[in-house]
Amino acid sequence: MAAKFPSGDHRTWAACRALLPHARKVLDYILENTETTLDRARITNKIVWYLIVTGEYAEAGEIGRTAVVWMEKVLGAEHQDTLTSVNNLGSVLESQGKYNKAEAMHQRALEGREKVLGVEHPDTLTSVSNLGLLLESQGKYKEAEAIHQRALEGREKVLGVEHPNTLTSVSNLGLLLESQGKYKEAEAMHWRALEGYEKVLGAEHQYTLTSVTNLGSVLERQGKYKEAEAMHWRDLQGCEKVLGVEHPDTLTSVSNLGLVLKRQGKYEEAEAMHWRALEGYKKVFGVEHPYTLTSVSNLGSVLESRGKYNKAEAMHQRALEGREKVLGVEHPNTLTSVSDLGLVLERQGKYKEAEAMYQRALEGYEKVLGVEHPYILTSVTNLRSVLERQGKYKEAEAMH
Repeated sequence: MAAKFPSGDHRTWAACRALLPHARKVLDYILENTETTLDRARITNKIVWYLIVTGEYAEAGEIGRTAVVWMEKVLGAEHQDTLTSVNNLGSVLESQGKYNKAEAMHQRALEGREKVLGVEHPDTLTSVSNLGLLLESQGKYKEAEAIHQRALEGREKVLGVEHPNTLTSVSNLGLLLESQGKYKEAEAMHWRALEGYEKVLGAEHQYTLTSVTNLGSVLERQGKYKEAEAMHWRDLQGCEKVLGVEHPDTLTSVSNLGLVLKRQGKYEEAEAMHWRALEGYKKVFGVEHPYTLTSVSNLGSVLESRGKYNKAEAMHQRALEGREKVLGVEHPNTLTSVSDLGLVLERQGKYKEAEAMYQRALEGYEKVLGVEHPYILTSVTNLRSVLERQGKYKEAEAMH
């Protein structure tokens, strides 16, 4: 069964789905020799990975937690298959938005693999990469950049520049550069990743489609809306075909398309996309997952653009409270909600409340992102605007 169960590539999903009931039964067997024990360990890791890539996180987490406990007992805490289980559980926890628990798992997997396999082993570099993603999700961009750079350099050396894992590191570094406002550098990384994936994996592979949407997002950041929209439509159609309409990657495509439609003033279409993304994320992840809260925030922004200020304010308040709880008060996404709430308050003439929000967002961004990030200029512009509306011209002038 260990040899027959595929690795989880989207082209083998039908086979994985057919074998899954039989593989689950193997997990319940009482095994008496080392070889069959190792086989079950490998089956378990393949099952968990398949469930991760198909977005079935609840079952992946349940099996993943059981697998770690069982493998520690049978194989030992430092066995290679145990560390794979720890790594996979970290990925599940991250996908569920449980970042602190995920960080502990990825850190443990990394330290174990460095000790057992060495610092340049491909599995070790996978743990390096996963830790970088987790740090980025927590808004720890400087730490994440160093980790992603290490993963990329290691993979280029060990695996080569065209290996899919190397291209994943290229993509991850591109996302991080985008988060830091370095859009041109990010675009170059995303183009490199996309062209590499198309060559190595094909146009419809899940990783290729992820690169398509990543490129669309950074084009949108630079105001290249038509190019961005074309990328997001391509990604959405590909994801719906390959992954299905409820897969998390498909929902991300829906969300990204909503963003670029809003940028072009296509508010009705954008609102429909954001509602679809929100309902999908709530179903797959629950109401407090970071992705769900991002959809709440996006929906608030498009409602504000359509002049539905009361509904928009309620959405932004909900997003802010959720992000403060889940991500913390200084996370960049939380600060975005602060800024968005300020904007809709200003639109309603609530200038004092808006000023307080803009001031909080500006101070937070300066602390977390640095004074050269594009969000700083936006925050300064917003704060200056609301000061002028209140007749505080000297204070507004000082913001220049």
